[in-house]
Amino acid sequence: VITYSGGRVYDDLNQEQKGRVSFTSNFLAGDASLHIISLQSSDAGTYICKVKKAGQYEWVHITLNVVEKPSKPKCWLEGELLEGKDLFLQCRSASGTEPISYRWQRLSEERRAEHLPPNSRVNISNPGQVLLKNLTQLSTGLYQCVATNEAGQESCALQVTVQRAQNIGMIAGAVCGVLLGLSLLFLVVRLTIRRKEKKRYEEEEAPNEIREDAEAPKAHLVKPSSSSSGSRSSRSGSSSTRSTANSASRSQRTLSTEATPHLTPPQYGQRQEHRREPEPRKADPSAGRVGAPAVMVPAQSRAFQTV
Repeated sequence: VITYSGGRVYDDLNQEQKGRVSFTSNFLAGDASLHIISLQSSDAGTYICKVKKAGQYEWVHITLNVVEKPSKPKCWLEGELLEGKDLFLQCRSASGTEPISYRWQRLSEERRAEHLPPNSRVNISNPGQVLLKNLTQLSTGLYQCVATNEAGQESCALQVTVQRAQNIGMIAGAVCGVLLGLSLLFLVVRLTIRRKEKKRYEEEEAPNEIREDAEAPKAHLVKPSSSSSGSRSSRSGSSSTRSTANSASRSQRTLSTEATPHLTPPQYGQRQEHRREPEPRKADPSAGRVGAPAVMVPAQSRAFQTV
């Protein structure tokens, strides 16, 4: 790893130890002690010190053992923290020179080491594992694991809190009750909101409702045709004929009344009271003379005038 030859020191012969090795004192005076800084596990091995003098060689073997301190162990629990259950305490260091010994102990409130509870068992094949059998309230406390080797030691700790099964049941019941209460409250709030929305919707839709009143009169549409025109003409002709007949009868009655003004048949007066006739049309001047013949208007011409 290092050599002095020809009045020069060579300390870069090993790449892993380059810059970390040197002679401790005056090697020219016969002291060839070796100094290694930043010691690593890879530096472990057998070293040979060889000296040449007057054409003769002398050498000696030295074995270097490098011991690495344990890394900080990891502590964890396996099992249930309930009364009557079994619980495992686990402890393990990820690195360090073997052998590494593990020791579990219980810490008091003053952080003083105490013995484990009587119901605890240490796994001989795996000292990092401790079994706490039949947990009780006395098993509650702070437990510490110490990992040790020739280079030093490291530790970790964990808290063990044993719970009563009755308390667990009460806590579970309380949690279920709270959840049920929250669910009911949410349901009531939701129903109330929906009812208010429905009421608001009905109030908004009430003015927009179409209310049906009395039925509107139905209109009868008559399609114009020749037959309907003919029927209307016939109806007009018949009404004209009736009008002409009525006019003739009224003319005759007028002549009779003018000839004998003092004679009025009681039956005619009574019929006039019960039967209302339309106002008489103005008679032709020639019809007012006694003995003048009545003039008849053709029904066809009268029908056109009526329409």
